[in-house]
Amino acid sequence: MLPYRNSRIWSWTVAVLLIGLCRTGGLALAETPEFRLATFSADVTIPIGHRCMGVLPTKSQAIADPLEAHGFALLGAGDPVVFVAVDWCEIRNGAYDQWRDALAAAAGTSRERVLVCALHQHDAPVVDAGAARLLREAGLPGELYDEAFHASAIEGVVAALRESLRAPASVTHLGVGDAAVEKVASNRRVVHEDGRISFSRGSRSGGDPFFSAAPDGEIDPLVKTLSFWNEETPVAAVSVYATHPMSRYGAGIVSADFVGLARRRRQKETPGCLQIYASGCSGDVTAGKYNDGSDECREELIERLCLGMEAAWEQTERSPLRDVSFRTTPLQLEFYDHAELKAERLQETLADASARTEDRILAAMGLSSRERVRRGQPIDLSCLDFGAAKLVLFPGESFVGYQLMAQEMAPESEVLSVGYGECWPGYIPMDAAFADGFHDKWLWVAPGSERRVRAGLGRVLFEQP
Repeated sequence: MLPYRNSRIWSWTVAVLLIGLCRTGGLALAETPEFRLATFSADVTIPIGHRCMGVLPTKSQAIADPLEAHGFALLGAGDPVVFVAVDWCEIRNGAYDQWRDALAAAAGTSRERVLVCALHQHDAPVVDAGAARLLREAGLPGELYDEAFHASAIEGVVAALRESLRAPASVTHLGVGDAAVEKVASNRRVVHEDGRISFSRGSRSGGDPFFSAAPDGEIDPLVKTLSFWNEETPVAAVSVYATHPMSRYGAGIVSADFVGLARRRRQKETPGCLQIYASGCSGDVTAGKYNDGSDECREELIERLCLGMEAAWEQTERSPLRDVSFRTTPLQLEFYDHAELKAERLQETLADASARTEDRILAAMGLSSRERVRRGQPIDLSCLDFGAAKLVLFPGESFVGYQLMAQEMAPESEVLSVGYGECWPGYIPMDAAFADGFHDKWLWVAPGSERRVRAGLGRVLFEQP
């Protein structure tokens, strides 16, 4: 029997707790946040006769396998957060806004809390509403992409999201795992025998003995997998790996390529758990050392990526999901105003009926991005922070160094760096790449982006005082 004094104290304690229970509907000390996850998928395959990669001369001629969009809406962390990964090459400017606005309206959230990324397969579309308008005005409607198809693709993804929100799954635990992927990624940068530096190792350079013998260079060897669980049941898994996703392209044979095929293989192995794959920061990373474009190489790439994803899954460590925060910051990147991208030069090319259609498309894309920068519309650099893991969405073809930078800045967490968000910049090289002479027609941002991105990461990776 408790002494009288302690019994009295204990009785008063019980009374206070009961009063709190009546007032709040539960014991505050025992409360844990309730998170729910709505997962969705939709077909976004382009029609036959559609332009691929924005500028490839050969339009789509056959569908080898479908292009898909896979995503989730996370509920319980303030306004919903939506993430979707699309088997397209790039989504830019006004088209990117169209995707985010439509998904935000369906989820009941704001544009800033919608994260859209492309996987960057090349036998897939590039969409840019501003460029499409300029091309229409120049007498080239539908040359960059089919705007009616684009609208219907968004509608299909929105419908899938709405349907998923009718019955979201409870999420109690978060899983985090990673594993090395062997013999897939290699950097574009190579040093030639004469000491010359080039960035010429492309996605299918493996048939050239020089490129196949050159070292991997700077890569991130890890595939990182973030998973959501309802107690012991997996609901969804997001795997991120930094490489260009193509084994071959340019013949008009539409495919999600080796990354999409690996994702589908993993989906068969984990029924009931949606497998989402996203490309990491891989503007300067391809499978070129290990791939010559053959069927055999494609199958090897699928198998190696699958093995890495399986190992990351097997090494997953789960913990209760207790706190989720979302942070975003405006990122202003400078348009690269060199001679080839001067407004007058781009306007002349766009208006020149004798110029190659592909060059006129590039001019329209450049003008669309120039106008965006002129009016001051920033990129949203965003982080979905789970504590043990952080998912960061980078713009465009960010080089792999940005991904390594983010992980170095937040070593206490697993940082999943997703590339190919807002894609207007094209390549986003590190300072060292500019110093090595990197230049490309798919480059619209000026030197100096590295310090801007680093500063932005400092604002989104951590809670600000």
